[in-house]
Amino acid sequence: MKQSESAFPVGYHTFHKDQIFNYQLNRWHSLGYLGLEAMREVGERVASFADWKAEMLKQADAALAREGLIEAAFCYRAAEFYTSREDPDKEKLYDKFISLFYRGFADEGIERSEVPYEGAGLPTMRIPHRASELKGTIVIHGGFDSFIEEFYSMMRCFADHGYEVVAFDGPGQGGARRKHGLVLDPEWEKPAKAVLDHFNLEDVTWLGISMGGYLCFRAAAFEPRIKMVIALGIAYDYTQFSNPAALFLMKLFFKYFKGFTNKVTLKKMRKDPMHAWSLGNLMYITDSKTPVEAADVALWMNARNLHSDLVKQDVLILMGKEDHFIPFKMHAKQVRALTGARSVTARVFTRREHAQNHCQIGNIGLALRVMLEWMERTQTF
Repeated sequence: MKQSESAFPVGYHTFHKDQIFNYQLNRWHSLGYLGLEAMREVGERVASFADWKAEMLKQADAALAREGLIEAAFCYRAAEFYTSREDPDKEKLYDKFISLFYRGFADEGIERSEVPYEGAGLPTMRIPHRASELKGTIVIHGGFDSFIEEFYSMMRCFADHGYEVVAFDGPGQGGARRKHGLVLDPEWEKPAKAVLDHFNLEDVTWLGISMGGYLCFRAAAFEPRIKMVIALGIAYDYTQFSNPAALFLMKLFFKYFKGFTNKVTLKKMRKDPMHAWSLGNLMYITDSKTPVEAADVALWMNARNLHSDLVKQDVLILMGKEDHFIPFKMHAKQVRALTGARSVTARVFTRREHAQNHCQIGNIGLALRVMLEWMERTQTF
């Protein structure tokens, strides 16, 4: 059965009063994996990360009892999401997710492989096109906290519209980090080259999601085999999330007062769950021992190192007007920085469209429709 962009749930719901939980509950529902009532139940019962893990595992047990393998898989994924790297269950939850995911989609024709990379491997998924005519190839990757398996519903939609789809976990992501120990390297042209070489690909459309919206432009700046670029969520410059004065002080303390800065940051992490998770995950994907060490990687991801001026491709940028992760000011800055692009199309989504948030969670179908229509239009130039 063809996966239509209209099949995705529409609506950004208030499952929880705290955005740290609410966005993730919307995430799994909006991508089409977990039901509305199940997310409401979890939202009503969660007050802490410990509650989150316990409630998601209860949902997984209930799903398994009715043989809902995909539902159970994504409950394990959700439980893993807020499980710290010190918790011995983190890798076990990942393994359960992966096992159930591929059992649940065993008849879908997903081709799994690993791309050799720096003595290890990058996990990949390939889905052949499922239409009468091959329209092209799309390469997909995530960013700060995603697994490629999460994007399968989107991949299936692209495949059913005539595109071959290849997705990969890059360094610091998914199985590349958890199973091969590969840590985040923002020089994304290196894994891009490895993937393109491995699959012998030319003239591809490159889709970067979330922090992948930064990484995709870095790859496109140095990889001419990328023909078109789609950024679903952008960051442009991670040093501009703070005001200039705050950034100056941060750099000063990082350089001269590392011990004090680490102490203060760890104290804040104990008091602020969102800060604890985001910085903790940054430490995990960079394999950093201290917050300052991890922050050094984030500060490298600036406009200068992105090299937007070297991007020569056709570009589509999708941004939510009320993205709670990425300041909206980044959108215009990224658009202006693409001075050498063949064309730049910018699409801002609003609350009226239920797509105002990060990566258009709330209306994935609309984002897919915009991407599909843009690819059809742009390929005819």
